Amino acid sequence: MADEGGRRQRAFIGSFTAAGGPGVVTAAVTEGGALTPLSSVDGVLDPSYLALSADGGTLYAVSETTEGAVAAYRVKGETVELLGPPVRVGGSGPTHLSLADGHVLTANYDSGSVSAVPVRADGRLAPSVSDVLAHTGSGPHERRQRGPHAHQVQPDPSGRWAVSVDLGTDSVRVCTLADGGLALHREIALRPGSGPRHLAFHPDGRHAYVVNELTPTVTACRWDAETGSLKPLAETPVLPTAPAGDAYPSGIVVSPDGRFVWTATRGEDVLSVFAVEADGERLEPVGTVPCGGHWPRALTWADGYLYVANERSGDVTWFAVDPLTGRPERAGAIKVAAASCVVLG
Repeated sequence: MADEGGRRQRAFIGSFTAAGGPGVVTAAVTEGGALTPLSSVDGVLDPSYLALSADGGTLYAVSETTEGAVAAYRVKGETVELLGPPVRVGGSGPTHLSLADGHVLTANYDSGSVSAVPVRADGRLAPSVSDVLAHTGSGPHERRQRGPHAHQVQPDPSGRWAVSVDLGTDSVRVCTLADGGLALHREIALRPGSGPRHLAFHPDGRHAYVVNELTPTVTACRWDAETGSLKPLAETPVLPTAPAGDAYPSGIVVSPDGRFVWTATRGEDVLSVFAVEADGERLEPVGTVPCGGHWPRALTWADGYLYVANERSGDVTWFAVDPLTGRPERAGAIKVAAASCVVLG
């Protein structure tokens, strides 16, 4: 499958090397959304989450370790090539990264902080972090919320704000990023004990949806880019009935047309489908389907397909999505040990 410029599309798969993963896998994307593995590179420990530059030429990965680092790779045909040693982020256990205003931002789960690392003109990383913003606070969950646990950070659709989601403090933080410095603008409280994990913006730029890990729900919110404020509106369960065992939501995706939202839930090992109400402020459950493996850690959308990284079963499964109902139908899978993330570009 090629993009509009005729370039052959690639998928990049992160994994946990400490659990036997191959590092970063490069795969070709062929007709029907199918993946064909091409190569793997294992020069970075636990490259669990990935982000691709806008031009598709540079791939970035967290190193989800106690030391905490981020790495850059040059995309070269059927493989990726490490661009220098990983750069320490000044935080522990980074679980997510994104690109914003000439920097790589990382959410550092263990230390409960967000970091900014400058990106040079050639895509390489500067040798050191430019700023680290520590989160503070806690939540009612005795084991999981004794302190802050930043799980995701990303720019908002306007590019004016950096938005971080903290599982440990039941909150979303809105920050500014100027000259490499991070500053807290506003902190928005979600329901105590919900354990927010990831946030996805609606394409209208005025709504967002937060998937909660500790209580398997999604919170619909109104987003105001002018004031940098997020208003929680309604919380919807991701499962049709109360789970009998483990149920920890992980990924969340909004369709490009804004009509559907999908989530993945570990333990129950399902994908949940929601129809977005016309005003964008409510989600209507459509149903669930098996995720195609065990422990779906991340969920990605591309060109009418959903890709699921199933960590514990060691595979990446893809689903064709019915454009009328939003329901995914399993289309195929490849084996990738300890798979944790998929990005396409």
